[in-house]
Amino acid sequence: MTAELVRGQNHPLDRTRVEIRVTAGAAVMAGVALGDEQGRLAGAEAVAHPGAPRRTGIEVPRQAAAEHRIAVDLDALPGAVHRVSVLLALPTGIGAPTAFGTSSAPSVTVTGLDGTGIARYTVTGLGAESAVVAVELYRRQGAWKVRAVGQGYADGLTAMLRDQGLPQAAELAAEIEDAISRGQARAVPSPAPVAASRSERPAAGPAAADRPAPAHPPASDGPAPSGTGPGTGTGTEIGTGPGTGAETGPDADGASPAPTPDPVGGGRVDYRHPKRRSTPAAAGPAPTAPATVSPGSPETPAGPPQPVAGDAAGWSMEERLYNQVWGMFEDLARSVAAYRSASGFAESRLEQELDQALSDPRNRLGTAADAARATARDKHAALVAQARAALDRDLAQLAAESAVVEPALPPAFARWDNPVWQGYHVPLERPMALRLGDLHLPEVLDLRIPMLVRLPLERGLWIDSGPDAYALSAGHDPGRDIARRELGSALTDGPPDEAELRRLAMETAVAIAARLLAIHPAGDFAVQVIDPGGTAAPALAPLVESGALSAAPVPGPQGVTSVLETLTRRVELVQMAVRHRAADSLPPDLDPADQLLIVHDFPHGFDDRALTRLRYLADEGPAVGVHLMMVADRARTRDYGPVLDPLWRSLLRITPVPDAHLADPWVGHAWTYEPSLVPKGSQVVRQVLSRVTAARRAS
Repeated sequence: MTAELVRGQNHPLDRTRVEIRVTAGAAVMAGVALGDEQGRLAGAEAVAHPGAPRRTGIEVPRQAAAEHRIAVDLDALPGAVHRVSVLLALPTGIGAPTAFGTSSAPSVTVTGLDGTGIARYTVTGLGAESAVVAVELYRRQGAWKVRAVGQGYADGLTAMLRDQGLPQAAELAAEIEDAISRGQARAVPSPAPVAASRSERPAAGPAAADRPAPAHPPASDGPAPSGTGPGTGTGTEIGTGPGTGAETGPDADGASPAPTPDPVGGGRVDYRHPKRRSTPAAAGPAPTAPATVSPGSPETPAGPPQPVAGDAAGWSMEERLYNQVWGMFEDLARSVAAYRSASGFAESRLEQELDQALSDPRNRLGTAADAARATARDKHAALVAQARAALDRDLAQLAAESAVVEPALPPAFARWDNPVWQGYHVPLERPMALRLGDLHLPEVLDLRIPMLVRLPLERGLWIDSGPDAYALSAGHDPGRDIARRELGSALTDGPPDEAELRRLAMETAVAIAARLLAIHPAGDFAVQVIDPGGTAAPALAPLVESGALSAAPVPGPQGVTSVLETLTRRVELVQMAVRHRAADSLPPDLDPADQLLIVHDFPHGFDDRALTRLRYLADEGPAVGVHLMMVADRARTRDYGPVLDPLWRSLLRITPVPDAHLADPWVGHAWTYEPSLVPKGSQVVRQVLSRVTAARRAS
């Protein structure tokens, strides 16, 4: 939850690597001043500005713009720095307003590197001021906080720098203005809305080269509930993807960008990525063709440009890969939808032509009737062949893209057999998404799209261990054959019995828990398990033996009550701390790490009080870092009647075996979900968990 601050109010920071996002109604210059305990500056080198955008632990944009991202690493700052002040000023000489009061009030948001909002302050009440100290991050008793300042200066940048205790304020202000006027920090407008389709992505122009790369762009998730990634949504639905893109439009003064200088050899310079997938319209005017074309260039007729991992829009490689996976999901859904529509049209046309040819009883027999039937079937076959050829062309491109994207995925997005896990190191920050498994459609069984869900988890997970999880057991599923080969025969031939389904369900839960532990910084995530019957011990062995789970779960109702009481107390205390902005008042015995509760063999060992607490955790826990994962068969809870129906509906159902149960509301496909299991005989989970435990003990 993002805290809304008023002038003079402060808010604690729960992390030391943050991003400061500035939004204004006009192009502004953003800078940072590094002060001591009294706020005094050591000199001009204590100010990061467009002419000198990098200081130790600080990076600011090089341009004046309506939106900014400032990267701050508080741990990297010199020990003498106790205050980090965010400075905003209206530049002169580029047609911008001369006072903040003539445009909408600037807003400053402090976020985590994953885009999670921490505190926001809108600097209201400004009039003739042309410079303002918006917020400051300050150190108090070893902890960092953010304070809303909102101190404006009608005399502009010079007065603001002088008030910061800088003797050479006028000289530094002139240097900043000169940097902007010389084009080192060209003013740009706010990013224009961009279409969700990857075919409309603009290529990065030369102005983007000097633009800093914050961790998360201003993108809006589409209809997907809970801000989920490909393959997630409500109960049985998959949401649509977010739309992201790059900046477009003329300069802030209304003039179009200057024409690109001609190269020495003649023709316009092409600033597009040499292998980027984009249409000519999105990439801008095509360069003038030279007399000869070098072999292998993207303009040669040798074939379409080869796909490149990370060619989607985004502010970091992780986000570009996330958006690229989304694009692959959308492209596959769109291509298959077009094929199914064309095939359906061909079928309906065949029926119409046959009905028309045979409508007259006199023509139902003889050579004329046979010729009419043959002509109708030939047209049908031609239409289906044409549709399949278009689908195969799209699938070939997607398969080629998947072949380069899959090996480039970070651990949070990668399969367990990806070599990236062999060089695994405990991360320093939380990723933006988590891979829960794979998705595929029956038209192309060997093309898997990673199923990504955004972090932090806003919904619990339900791993269905009942017989309904094997929905395809009545027939042969080629997708399961592929999965069996890839998993080293982890899936047995034929329909699995109930015991095997429960074993696979718990192994799926442990694989997801291990991934969550591995992709969070050391000590930022913990796992708790409820196993009243004690039957999950074999599956939990990697967690217990590595120390990721401090001890085996206590069996019986006592274990259920103990864990639920602990987590319920944590949720209530954190909720009160957030509500009253008193995070410093939490008891020292409270574990601040996010918690994942795995409930096995539900509802065995649960009484009415335990059920009430479980529903409370499912509803209130995600907002304060307590997440639920149920490993259960819904049919076993029918004795409770409809009282548990809201619980099941609030969870995202996944299965321990491939099953076509996820539907997207975009085009109505039924996607087959395949869990992300560890290959049989692999020790990768134990190795990763050992490194996680070692890093946690060392922190």
